Amino acid sequence: MISKLPRWVEYGAFVLAFTAGCVNAVGLLGFEHQAISHLSGTATLLGSGLSLGQLATSFHLAAILVSFLLGAALSGLLLPGSSLKLGRHYETLLAIEGTLLLAATYFLEGGAYLGHYIASMACGVQNALATTYSGAVVRTTHLTGIITDLGLILGHALRGRPFDRRRAALFLTIVAGFLGGGAFGALLFAWLHFLALTIPAGICFSLALGYRLYSRRRTRD
Repeated sequence: MISKLPRWVEYGAFVLAFTAGCVNAVGLLGFEHQAISHLSGTATLLGSGLSLGQLATSFHLAAILVSFLLGAALSGLLLPGSSLKLGRHYETLLAIEGTLLLAATYFLEGGAYLGHYIASMACGVQNALATTYSGAVVRTTHLTGIITDLGLILGHALRGRPFDRRRAALFLTIVAGFLGGGAFGALLFAWLHFLALTIPAGICFSLALGYRLYSRRRTRD
């Protein structure tokens, strides 16, 4: 599937992973040290909270899960296909993600839990967007599957199978983007606190505009 994707996908995946890493760093540093771009740890904490009878904490964690789910559902609503095609609502979803991050900034600055849920929804939108255009191969809001796939590629190569350079390069690009975004997000949080989320929001709006201009130019050509 990856071999069929256009070459500019690597650049888009890097920027999206960078954005997610930045958002997650702000969540980890500023709001009860809770990750918001991926859900494995959240689900584990939810299970622990339920077993200990911590209803308030469990409700909060469940709301994060549901918010991510709703964001992914929104992407599924606007992108019914599973292949990359110009003219689809990619720019719409990127603009929605940017808007959600701005809304999350507002509520987080006020100390409201709603900001956490909105930020999680934004990550759900993004992850489903990347999943849709890559045929469920690329994830940009977490690294578990990416690192697993890199390990498989390495293991297959050690067995003598051809090394898939394009696939490995894409996955390494995503890892680099997420790590870079995490570092950048930490620096931004130290400087701007929750206003740091306005930067990834701006990146989303810029991507949306860039995609729209590119799509129009390709359509004319």
